[in-house]
Amino acid sequence: MDRRGFLLLLAAGLTGAAVGRGAAELGSPGTALAAVEPLPAEPVPTGPPGVVAVPAPAGVVDTLPGPADTLALTIDDGIDGEVVAALVTLAEETGTRLTFFPNGRYSSWEENARRLRPLIESGQVAFGNHTFSHPDLVTVPDAVVADELVRNRDFMRRTLGVQSTPFWRPPFGSHDERTDRIAADVGHPTTVLWNGTFEDGRVVGPADLVAAARRWFAARTIVVGHANQPPLATVLDELVGLIETRRLQTVTLADVWSSPA
Repeated sequence: MDRRGFLLLLAAGLTGAAVGRGAAELGSPGTALAAVEPLPAEPVPTGPPGVVAVPAPAGVVDTLPGPADTLALTIDDGIDGEVVAALVTLAEETGTRLTFFPNGRYSSWEENARRLRPLIESGQVAFGNHTFSHPDLVTVPDAVVADELVRNRDFMRRTLGVQSTPFWRPPFGSHDERTDRIAADVGHPTTVLWNGTFEDGRVVGPADLVAAARRWFAARTIVVGHANQPPLATVLDELVGLIETRRLQTVTLADVWSSPA
């Protein structure tokens, strides 16, 4: 072989070696793509400033722990889908933090599930169990109490992505040691009552709701309301204005009480 042929052969060998080394470092095209492909971002729950969650207690709670400027708006039932939708819009547009206690029997939750899921994932909206069909639990057998809670728990998990919650609220506030024990056995050790109300367990108008808010919106208050009557959707701006005027900050129950490990 002449000198020119030898040099061409040497150059080809060096080029092949360099290409082979580069391929070994990068891997196959599919491997290289997988290595640099970003992982999907997971929502990071962010709570209100100055609020540090403490472990959720076993037993009954009816007032908030922590800072003196906190207010928990808790909404039960869900008979009226337009009211549920208005509350979701409130959360989306104002950052108001809410805790819902739904009954799975009402279609309003499925109708609003797509919009609720990102709010749940971010931690801005929390959920508790309120039974599937809203019976008075102290009047029914153990098996019915358990079934109502388990059925609603599974509904929230399947429809809304609620993985777990220590909280439950007895329909009508009617509970006893037996119902509390059964609720704890199925994963809800914290029985949530209230120390403020929208006073909407009766037929109300907008003025009634605003008057109740003026009476009950105060520090460390758990306010109970219901997504059942259309007037609630018409006064939400006024309620937010009252919260701002009184320098309160809304919290979810999960902001102040963390789930047990």
